[in-house]
Amino acid sequence: MSIHHDDKVETTRHSEVPAPRVDADFISPAAVSTTAAGKTLAALRITMGLLFLWAFADKAFGLGYATSTAKSWFNGGSPTKGFLSSVDAGPFTGMLHSWAGTWWADSLFMIGLLAIGVALLLGVALRITAVAGTLMMAFMWIAEWPLARFNDAGKATSSTNPIIDYHFVFAVVLIVLAAFAAGNTWGFGRKWAELTGNRSWLR
Repeated sequence: MSIHHDDKVETTRHSEVPAPRVDADFISPAAVSTTAAGKTLAALRITMGLLFLWAFADKAFGLGYATSTAKSWFNGGSPTKGFLSSVDAGPFTGMLHSWAGTWWADSLFMIGLLAIGVALLLGVALRITAVAGTLMMAFMWIAEWPLARFNDAGKATSSTNPIIDYHFVFAVVLIVLAAFAAGNTWGFGRKWAELTGNRSWLR
């Protein structure tokens, strides 16, 4: 009888429901922040933020690189006039020429550069930043129109890639940073998430 009882206990022990298996290949965005990958994404985020902030500072103050002091935004210059008025390829040439130098185009462009740069540097509102940054890159891609091999005058545009240029790459980087909550490492992403609460689109 004792042997029969032991067999029953052993059978019951083996029939227990096994613990659910966790897929080792899955890493949640929250978990990424504690890994080397999270630190790498944070470094990429900060680098992108400094890139946008430099573009803003140079155009706003005229640091003497792409923009001279005399042509700086704060000195009455236009950050969009030179670029948009020189567009010479693509179906939107006329529209972009009409936007060149307008107050609203200058303001939106500069505010966008500053806001995106600050958000990336602090690691907050990365989802909104990804949307805004992607739209900005899309407009700049349209302005350069790398699809064209020749401009309106028939000269070669020297386009190196008709689709995947640096605008496309920057947009993808912004989307990846938002998708993996890159602001949680070396940033204020977690604090920002607490402040936004259920409004996840603000994160």
